[in-house]
Amino acid sequence: MVPAADETAAGSVDPQGASAPAGRPDAPAARDADRAQVPSGPALTVAAVARRLGVAPATLRTWDRRYGLGPSEHLAGAHRRYTNQDLERLLVMRRLTIDGVAPAEAARLAQSSEAPDVAAAVPAAGSDDLTGRLPVRAEAGAAAEGSGADHPPVAGVPAGGASSVAALVDAALTGRADRCAALLDSTGVDVTRWWADRVQPALAALARRTVVERPGVDARETLLGAVLSALRARTAAPPPAGAPVVLLLPVPGEPRPVLAHVLAAALVDGGVDARLVAGPVSTRHAGELALMTRARAVVTLSESAAPDLSVVARLAQERTDLPQFVMVAAAAEDRVPLDRSVHRARTLPGLLHEALAAVTQSASL
Repeated sequence: MVPAADETAAGSVDPQGASAPAGRPDAPAARDADRAQVPSGPALTVAAVARRLGVAPATLRTWDRRYGLGPSEHLAGAHRRYTNQDLERLLVMRRLTIDGVAPAEAARLAQSSEAPDVAAAVPAAGSDDLTGRLPVRAEAGAAAEGSGADHPPVAGVPAGGASSVAALVDAALTGRADRCAALLDSTGVDVTRWWADRVQPALAALARRTVVERPGVDARETLLGAVLSALRARTAAPPPAGAPVVLLLPVPGEPRPVLAHVLAAALVDGGVDARLVAGPVSTRHAGELALMTRARAVVTLSESAAPDLSVVARLAQERTDLPQFVMVAAAAEDRVPLDRSVHRARTLPGLLHEALAAVTQSASL
């Protein structure tokens, strides 16, 4: 899959051209020195390298012209070709720019001894998939994501918040559900941190990308499928006998947000029997479902700017003893029918804390 040319990290091609930067290895001596260290392997064309990296050929030409990250092999009577070592440098360049490092700085690191060891990163001949082999820099990830590198790493994922997020985005863009699943293993990790540090940034990054996809390939759906699979694995054990029930209700006319599944998993971690309602729910159904499941609390989540919260209002009238927690987009906060039994939450950790406190309090009565 190749991102649209105007979306690439290095920007569009300069029609006027640009002089090669200082230090560009164009001199014969520099070229000879580079070739002496190049591992054996097939030389690649611009088109082949662009396909393997998932960038536009125009981006490679821009990186060559501006930063000296061009092909180093030049055979008589043939176009210049990329060697394995050239490809390694470009892998580092691409990884760092995805991590948020400025292109000029990323190019400097790719050409310097500060770049990570990427000898194992070159793909096998004929393979266009680099998702499982791309090198990462924990330092670059920390710089791009603030405190991301301070968080406990997910099992099997290198340290560095932005680096692991970028790897997850790469896997989703190439339709690698298995790779997404490995990167999203949440064993032993707080699920709310897992969501905030890994899943939410990856979804946001995908939303910013303009890509051209093949039939049947949907990067967002690939990622969401892996998220749901990870949450299923995490909550596979049945709830303990007598665990309090918390009902998560949908909003009429809206798709259920994936955050509802994350909250449900966090509630399960807290000893709650969390149950998500699917399909249309009328004001009458809500009361019946709450009664049938003996729910101790009800949660409603919406990402819409104008959610229909009539079910919340009706349930508050029918069940004044049943705590309800509502979390909506900031633009819709004034639509929440606040009541003695209806509480508005603004963050996932806050909502989780209040819901667990409510069921614990009701159990002690």
